[in-house]
Amino acid sequence: MPLSPTRLSHNIPVYLLEDSKQHANGVLFALFSIAIHHPTMETQIVFQFGPFFRAYKDGRIERFFGRDIVPASTNTGTTTASTKDVLIEPKTRMSARIFIPNSLSPNQKLPLLVYFHGGAFLFGSPFCAEYHNFVSSLVAQANVVAVSIQYRLAPENPVPIAYEDSWAALKWVAAHAGVGHESWLTDYADFGRVFLGGDSAGATIAHNLALQAGLGEDLGEVKLSGICLIHPYFEREEGPDYVDKCWMYVCPTTSGLNDTRINPFVDSRLCMLGCDKVLICTAEKDDLRGKGLCYYETLKESRWVGEVEVFETEGEEHVFHLFKPDCDKAVALLNRVCSFLNQIS
Repeated sequence: MPLSPTRLSHNIPVYLLEDSKQHANGVLFALFSIAIHHPTMETQIVFQFGPFFRAYKDGRIERFFGRDIVPASTNTGTTTASTKDVLIEPKTRMSARIFIPNSLSPNQKLPLLVYFHGGAFLFGSPFCAEYHNFVSSLVAQANVVAVSIQYRLAPENPVPIAYEDSWAALKWVAAHAGVGHESWLTDYADFGRVFLGGDSAGATIAHNLALQAGLGEDLGEVKLSGICLIHPYFEREEGPDYVDKCWMYVCPTTSGLNDTRINPFVDSRLCMLGCDKVLICTAEKDDLRGKGLCYYETLKESRWVGEVEVFETEGEEHVFHLFKPDCDKAVALLNRVCSFLNQIS
């Protein structure tokens, strides 16, 4: 695997593995990089995810994506959806942003999407521009209600905390099918049409929660209609020397790439997936494309009785739609996801 030298701040030489590079709208994605030399502990980078995340030997963490906050707003006339922020768990500060269309009719009940942002479990937020805008567009075009979850991030909160937070958030949402205090959910959400969705690591979370539901974990009156996995972050063993350093970093207690939380292909329980429909979105130039297609084949070959389909975008890379939302292919992806959310069960 060839090494390519580059330099970061403080003139630290860093080596990026060539075959871990991707570009989306001119942005470099690198699954990891390792500092070879350091002048001081303060500036030694022990782990880096492209231009988005750095961890230093002295314990400092820097995030360069997902730190901006788009304010929540209610039907201002300049937005496509109304939003409000809610605190789900005061102890952990787990929160969410709820989206409803501006065009709601009285007594109208809409499909409900619970969405999990990507970011390799390391960065990202429902409140940043990229995810706020994407979910707003989904809500306005598909005419659905959405709850976008802010789970706690690694490495301060290593996996499985992201899974645990997300399950707790899903249970909080599902509780509104009975008696809940959040009026936007009780008034506008149809709990007979509940979907999970996410991109990259968020898609991994959505898969794991659907499996957890299928294995009998209690969601009260809610049964999941479907899950939408956009450019999912799955892994599998690809030879004795293959290591996913990102997964090992965010989940230090993992058993490795045979861990079913990141590798559904070795999970004998896959046939228990707790939903009726699955949409897998892949991108032709995404390094994770093959795993998305493998998920499709593995799920089809299991004893799961639902419907699964793939939507592929040609000539594009990982999560391109977040960085180029107005391009024709991003619009086509959005349209396909909207169509999936509006299927009649």
